[in-house]
Amino acid sequence: MQLVDIHHVSRSYGKFQALRDVSLSLDLGTIGLVGNNGAGKSTLLKILLGLLAPDTGGGTILGCDIRHSTSDLRGRIGYMPEAAAVVPVLKGVEFVTLAGDLYGMPHRDARRRAHEVLSYVGLGELRYRRLEEYSAGNVQRLKLAAALVHDPQLLLLDEPTNGLDPAGRIGMLRLLEDLIAETGKSVILCTHLLGDVERLCDQIVVLHQGTVLRSGTMAELRHSIAGRFELQWQGGDPTGLPAALVKEGCEVKLLGDGKAQISAPRDWHTTRFFELARAADSTLTLLRPEQEDLARMFFRVTDQAPSAGVAADPRAASASTAEGGT
Repeated sequence: MQLVDIHHVSRSYGKFQALRDVSLSLDLGTIGLVGNNGAGKSTLLKILLGLLAPDTGGGTILGCDIRHSTSDLRGRIGYMPEAAAVVPVLKGVEFVTLAGDLYGMPHRDARRRAHEVLSYVGLGELRYRRLEEYSAGNVQRLKLAAALVHDPQLLLLDEPTNGLDPAGRIGMLRLLEDLIAETGKSVILCTHLLGDVERLCDQIVVLHQGTVLRSGTMAELRHSIAGRFELQWQGGDPTGLPAALVKEGCEVKLLGDGKAQISAPRDWHTTRFFELARAADSTLTLLRPEQEDLARMFFRVTDQAPSAGVAADPRAASASTAEGGT
């Protein structure tokens, strides 16, 4: 069974079109949903949750129809919203129990599970504390506990590290890594922090102005950076091979211990590395094309995308700005 299989989904708010003919087929696993402000990430999450109906198109999530299976999905998906969405007068265990009630659990089971998941996310000692006394990091963990209380197959996480200091962000990422490894749950992570996606996700979806620009695994979406290589060698004069490469028009950045980053001229053939190494009495032990990271891939595909109207420069808005209401 595929995790998500939707076709030609569109959604507008008045004259503003948030999603344009979106089609996606995603396997079970961890998926990162990335895009600039107004890309349509939050709208897509709400459609997958059954909170919004698409204007056109349809499909399935966990085999359930996104238009007609809201009640079936309620017990199978856990949602961690970006907004605080907590009730200040409640205590931690009461809030998570309420989430279990709303997901359709019997109240006694919801209460028991609330204690279990609060301990799991590190809030066991705070379970009887009122929510207005929770720190920002503890509120994020509380929302995760509420999403886990009914043991869902799929977690939809909207900006789970939003507003956290560096230590809190690292703690949340470690918790999510352990959760994914221990339970095997599928996760759709909606975030503006590309480093979080690179660390947690094995599939990526890039949304831009309401359309899907790319989707697939990181390995499928990354490109080798033309003419950039990582090189390592041994033997011979340590400066011999770098000097020979410079004479051939390469830019050489020495990294020490017989390693270097090489920017080669256009039409460079990798066999030339071996020829120059042989002439310098050296042996190559590593020759690897440099791969782009997620940030470079994101800017590459959004820069190439046709404009659907006036939009912010992705380098100005950047992938590190929080998305608004779409």
